[in-house]
Amino acid sequence: MSRVTSKLQVTIPKAIADRYGIAPGQDLEWLEAGDGIRVVPQSARDSVAADPSRRVAIFDRATERQRERERAAGPARPATDRGWTREQLYERARAG
Repeated sequence: MSRVTSKLQVTIPKAIADRYGIAPGQDLEWLEAGDGIRVVPQSARDSVAADPSRRVAIFDRATERQRERERAAGPARPATDRGWTREQLYERARAG
C-alpha cells in the first residue's frame, strides 16, 4: 500500500514497478476507471495503441472480469420487479 504525500506524490511499490517495467523519470498516465484509477506506464500505453490485437485481448479480459463480478453478484432481478408498485409508492407519498 502507498501513501499520498502532502505534495500529492505516490511511491510505487518496487514489486509493482519491476513487474510493469516502471523506471524513475518515466511518464505514467492516470485514467479514470469506474470507481477506481488505472495507472498506465507510457511505454505500455504506446505498445497497446500500436497493436490492435493486444487491445482486443485487454478488452476481452476486462469483459470476462465484468462477467465474473456479475456472476458473483447473483441473478439480476428483472427491471419490472422492483419490490414495489407505482401505486404503493404514491400511497407512501400521500401518507408522509
